Amino acid sequence: MTPFEIARGLIGTTEGPGPEDNPAVMEMYASVGHDWVEHDSVAWCAAFVGHCLERAGLRSTRKLTARSYLDWGVPVEVADAQPGDIAVIPRGSSSWQGHVFFIDRIEGAWVWGLGGNQGDAVNIKRYPVSKLLGVRRAGNMAVASTLTVRDVQTRLRSLGYHEVGVADGQIGPRTRAAILAFRDDNDLPLVPIIDVALSEALAEAAPRAVAPERAAGRPSESRIVSAANAQIGLGVIGAAGSLGAQIAPALAEAEQARDVASRFFVLTGFEAWLPAALPWIGMAVFVGVILYALKARAARIEDHKTGRTP
Repeated sequence: MTPFEIARGLIGTTEGPGPEDNPAVMEMYASVGHDWVEHDSVAWCAAFVGHCLERAGLRSTRKLTARSYLDWGVPVEVADAQPGDIAVIPRGSSSWQGHVFFIDRIEGAWVWGLGGNQGDAVNIKRYPVSKLLGVRRAGNMAVASTLTVRDVQTRLRSLGYHEVGVADGQIGPRTRAAILAFRDDNDLPLVPIIDVALSEALAEAAPRAVAPERAAGRPSESRIVSAANAQIGLGVIGAAGSLGAQIAPALAEAEQARDVASRFFVLTGFEAWLPAALPWIGMAVFVGVILYALKARAARIEDHKTGRTP
């Protein structure tokens, strides 16, 4: 989606009633790096524009001053302005104050702007064209890496944020938790969205650190480890029983044989092959169970030490 399309989807967003704050507006501050803002009464027209740009994969000015957009992108003549271009007009009595919005259309002496904090809401409002301080377009703005949700999930897993779960391309509760954990570790605004800041941080981030006590520990109350230990115990008992059942008759038959050839015939003759082999097969099965259980237990402990599992 383009920034303008995202902006249109936010029409109707308003500040919270009374002393309450609208989380949607608070997210706008955070998405441009200003999660320190405590209330949605702080001017948010620049936060709104920046939020839409970042959500579309374009880097905003990441400032809360409207006039910062006079240096963003490339300048556009008013006569050449198009829907979705960014416009700035003066507001207030100070030279640094202003108001920024997306141009919806220009009709004669009026420019219709789609902006935030217009009457404490996102809406379309008209302003005199004569007030325009500048019109800007994202002509020279580098588009951020267009990471898909699946790309982000895969990258988070490779960095050790295993709470993301399966890379299914959907932003579910587990993916949101992983994004928030990564943002917290990398001093990014705590909003569960994929924006330019997140993409840049993912590209440069080092693997997630694992606490020393966890790296040297073992999972407590793990059903996998408990089951593996039980399988190992049963396998040892079964293998020992099978081996004992085989050794006694084999030794007795070998003692009765007069020479090496007869011993070999007794032990490997076709008539006696199946009864003689069954205990060995049983022991092999038990040994396989033991090896598989040992492997499962080792994998579970390794996942715990590396942070892949709780």
